[in-house]
Amino acid sequence: MTCRILTLQHPQEWPKMSQWLQGRRNPGNEAEAAVQEILAAVRERGDAALVDYTRKFDCPDFALPLRVTEQEIARAAATVRIEDREIISAAAANIRAFHEAQVEKSWFLTRKDGSILGQQVLPVDAAGLYVPGGQGGNTPLISSLLMSAIPAQVAGTPRLAVCTPPRKDGSVNPHILAAAHLLDIDEVYRVGGAWSIAALAYGTESLAPVDVIAGPGNIFVTTAKRLVQGQVGIDMIAGPSEVLVVADSSANPAWLAADMLSQAEHDALASAICITDDPRLAEALNMELQKQCAALPRAAIAARSLADWGAIVLTPDLNAAVAVANQVAPEHLELCVRDPWAVLPFIRHAGAVFMGQHSPEAVGDYFAGPNHVLPTLGTARFSSALSVQTFCKKTSVVAASSSFLQQNRAAIAALARLEGLEAHARSVEVRGKK
Repeated sequence: MTCRILTLQHPQEWPKMSQWLQGRRNPGNEAEAAVQEILAAVRERGDAALVDYTRKFDCPDFALPLRVTEQEIARAAATVRIEDREIISAAAANIRAFHEAQVEKSWFLTRKDGSILGQQVLPVDAAGLYVPGGQGGNTPLISSLLMSAIPAQVAGTPRLAVCTPPRKDGSVNPHILAAAHLLDIDEVYRVGGAWSIAALAYGTESLAPVDVIAGPGNIFVTTAKRLVQGQVGIDMIAGPSEVLVVADSSANPAWLAADMLSQAEHDALASAICITDDPRLAEALNMELQKQCAALPRAAIAARSLADWGAIVLTPDLNAAVAVANQVAPEHLELCVRDPWAVLPFIRHAGAVFMGQHSPEAVGDYFAGPNHVLPTLGTARFSSALSVQTFCKKTSVVAASSSFLQQNRAAIAALARLEGLEAHARSVEVRGKK
């Protein structure tokens, strides 16, 4: 396994030096044509198309119904070890507490003339939550369900529809159903892939359409979400996952290697980068990466990820390291430095920041509370984590008084006529006539 080591003299060198990373943005366009075909099939054939695609990709003998019954959910949840249910419950409590702090309230302003202006914050009526199957349903992505369902519940969304691929025998992993049961979610469908995104967007005989779709997925799921955006809202267009670690001489190279590998094992397009001002740390980290990677069950995936998209970057000082981090705008940013709180004010762009030696990314992925659905590929420059706001919409409220209208009628009409909209002007002026 090799991980490139780069030496940067000045942050301005980074854009040219990092050209090799651009390949992560273009994994290929072959997915779009296939997804367009899937969307059209589901729109035209409904449940029949869902059955066909599920038989082809997930469960050869799949048959309707799509929906898992409440009794099946309860029975499956009962088969999960009590210890596991307690862990899921503790994680859910942490996630709920964090997202409850995000709730925005409606507000109103009263003007002296008696006009009332405001903003009404309301949840969407229905949300579709996609939960990846994970290696044929054998590695259930419980955290993905918690991270999308809980913000929607906190927002007040009355209907949550969960879609997840079935296993080869047609069942849903009981740990996923246990999490749904814990969250009092009773609408779970045994369907995944891009075809489930189409069903959530357009609706079928078995699955009513939703207003917002959230949750991570592979390139086909992500492409489907991008193509149905506008028909429905989505959380974000997420690319391959990534971590960037800023480290100084106080950092433990074994810990840093473990953190980088925790990202690299996701898939071959994942990126793990460490930026440091300490050459000795860089050398020790490179050795640790080689040693620890060889011992991983997913060593081949992690090794390819590090070779293609990983790097150890040497900078002249910590200020330069932070400047490069801001240019990358990573999904996950770890500050493994002596005083991370002194560095935090200078971080401009990151999906989530992990502070200090005892805050590895995995703490946030599973248990701390903040959402792990985060912007990738530099989009943290302008977008944010999945949140309660993903499942809310804001409506402006205008209650103009007679006094306000009379005082401002001429100005409003003048602006309308400047734009060539005579009927707009007259709709204001008519209210001044007796």
